[in-house]
Amino acid sequence: MRLFPRLERPDDGIVLRVGERTLTARRLIEACAGHRFRMHAAGAQPGAHVGVWTQPTLETAVALIANAATGYASIPLDPKLGSFELAHVVSDAKPVVALAAVPGSVESRLPHVPTIRVSLDGLSTASLEGRLVDDAPLLILSTSGTTGLPKGAVLSARNIASNLDALADVWEWTAADTVVHALPLFHVHGLVLGLFGSMRVGGALHWFPKFDASEIGAALAERRSVFFGVPTMYHRLTEASPEVLRGFSSARLLISGSAGLPLRDRLRIEALTGKRVHERYGLTETIINTAVTLQASDGAGTVGPALPGLELRLVDDARAPLTVRDDATIGEVAVRGPNVFLGYLNRPEATAAVKDAEGWFYTGDLACMRADGSVRIVGRRATDLIKCGGFKVGAGEVEAALLEHPLVREAAVLGAPDEDLGEKIVAFVVASGAVEPSELSGFVAAQLSPHKRPREVRIVSELPRNAMGKVQKSLLRDALK
Repeated sequence: MRLFPRLERPDDGIVLRVGERTLTARRLIEACAGHRFRMHAAGAQPGAHVGVWTQPTLETAVALIANAATGYASIPLDPKLGSFELAHVVSDAKPVVALAAVPGSVESRLPHVPTIRVSLDGLSTASLEGRLVDDAPLLILSTSGTTGLPKGAVLSARNIASNLDALADVWEWTAADTVVHALPLFHVHGLVLGLFGSMRVGGALHWFPKFDASEIGAALAERRSVFFGVPTMYHRLTEASPEVLRGFSSARLLISGSAGLPLRDRLRIEALTGKRVHERYGLTETIINTAVTLQASDGAGTVGPALPGLELRLVDDARAPLTVRDDATIGEVAVRGPNVFLGYLNRPEATAAVKDAEGWFYTGDLACMRADGSVRIVGRRATDLIKCGGFKVGAGEVEAALLEHPLVREAAVLGAPDEDLGEKIVAFVVASGAVEPSELSGFVAAQLSPHKRPREVRIVSELPRNAMGKVQKSLLRDALK
């Protein structure tokens, strides 16, 4: 089977929309054929590593689709990458060329890599014999670098196709759906799910390079649609106008990911729109591992069970499986299946550290499991497992408790060295009004248990976040020194 079946049906149905610009299936197929011709002319052979500057244009989306469809391995490059990080990514992945919709703004940043302007000019063709679902590299995605310099996670066509097919199953995602999102095209969420998912399932994508609730609401109201968003976007929707919310009410499905959605925001959105928000959980190396299904009776507080076709279990510190499903015992999430990446580029030792001989990938994420197999994420092993006074506490559950306080807008929790407790729980809180730290500490103790209360609460004006809205706890940890 081909990776993108939609590229085998040249018709005049719109498959891509960015702003006011659109592209039909026929024109996209022709653009992909033209892209393959230009790449060959530039000396780039199929299988080559190709950098793609993810500028907010229709051309960028086409370049990423065309690379995937015609056999190139894309290295998505965030135009905002710092020079040091960019130099590391390029020296590691060694792209033979870089593609840019607007070359003049970025080509000087890669002086030793030829830059090719992305064009929509095509070649007339009845169809495009696109890429098969194979095990060759399709994407090289940079990890977040939270534990050092970013690593290049290599994903194959089979990794991506199998995962998208599983999501289509649990979300009843079909060619009748138009995906609407405003996510960057250098992360799994916006690129693999949003862009490649639309081509794989056979529907269409309406991409907004910047989140604008009113514009997205209007787009959702136009047709049968699915919205992919992150918690920050949903939080903003809680303050949106009734007109905007009506657009979101008309969406067939609302999906949230990339970070945990606070319960109060989920309940507020559901009250305002009449639509449930379905969470899912994944990471760069495995794409998506779990998702709340359409048939789930509730799913509140969980990211759902494992997707069809993959295995998921919790393990202890020695990586031995935990069989208890009491929604309280904390273990590390391990997954195995066709979604698990090929490995880290040029980093066999790093790959061996997280992927064993039996194919299990150890995510570093901490979670509890319910009797029905649904997973509740409580944090990252490296930053969110706090060993306080002999107890293991997940930072995520303390953050969730803090967010239930009416004056807490945002919260981030971590552990700090303590002579008596080993580690003490410290909370950074963005408040919407005057509140005493002791009140917040007591609030958590009443909701959870006394040993899970923050021993120190710092009120701050904002939390440091990356491009996907995830809190950068390494910066908060620096503030404790």
